[in-house]
Amino acid sequence: MGQKANPIGIRLGIIKGWDSNWYGGRHYAEKLVEDEQIRNYLMARLSKGSISKIIIERTLKLITVTINTSRPGIIIGKGGKEVDKLREELKKITKKEIQINIFEIKRPELDARLVAEGIARQIEGRIFYKRAIKNSISTSMRMGAEGIKIRIGGRVEGADIARSEIYKEGRTPLHTLRSDIDYAIAEAHTTYGRIGIKVWICRGEIYGKRDLSPNIGMMKEKKNLKFNKGEGGDSRGDSRGPRSGGGNRKGGPGPRRERNEA
Repeated sequence: MGQKANPIGIRLGIIKGWDSNWYGGRHYAEKLVEDEQIRNYLMARLSKGSISKIIIERTLKLITVTINTSRPGIIIGKGGKEVDKLREELKKITKKEIQINIFEIKRPELDARLVAEGIARQIEGRIFYKRAIKNSISTSMRMGAEGIKIRIGGRVEGADIARSEIYKEGRTPLHTLRSDIDYAIAEAHTTYGRIGIKVWICRGEIYGKRDLSPNIGMMKEKKNLKFNKGEGGDSRGDSRGPRSGGGNRKGGPGPRRERNEA
């Protein structure tokens, strides 16, 4: 089967919820454009804040923006001054009342966007791409991921001919809809062009009916992380330790590598 479907989009309504929750009615297009403006502004304004995703919920007069980040201190600022500035800036863009919530990601190694952005920043800092990718794979597997796959494409290491390479460890079943697959794309802007990085992370399997409201799901995850005291468990939130991947066993094989020449 071809791998053209977005792993998050194919799971919407099954095990994953939407990042924008509101009823559009006749003004659907305006609200959609406004959501995009809010996300683009926050991503540019908080480029060093390690933002994973931004969830937007609307009522009649209020817009609630939930920012998922691994570095909440940067966004909050001293005494919450930065949050107040953000609220005023977003009010000018939307001309509506804004409420900002900040949710801390306890395990950024299991978040595909943060892993992809981390690799991209390392490549921009002239770190050898294989070293950056293998370090990311080993830390994600150590933190409890069932599997991880990373694809890098472009003029890697300044080569004249663009190519793509894939590194993987563990299992990432993209067509198993109960598998909790996180997916993200990042770009590294280098002197010899853009390098694209795609990351797939399998965080276990989800059985039964899941609450698709993202904020409720985050509160449950926060409680589970408190009970687990930072130990890696699977996506169902139980207190089991991290699952060991194939490359973590003593003497086991390292990450597999596939290379496609353009």
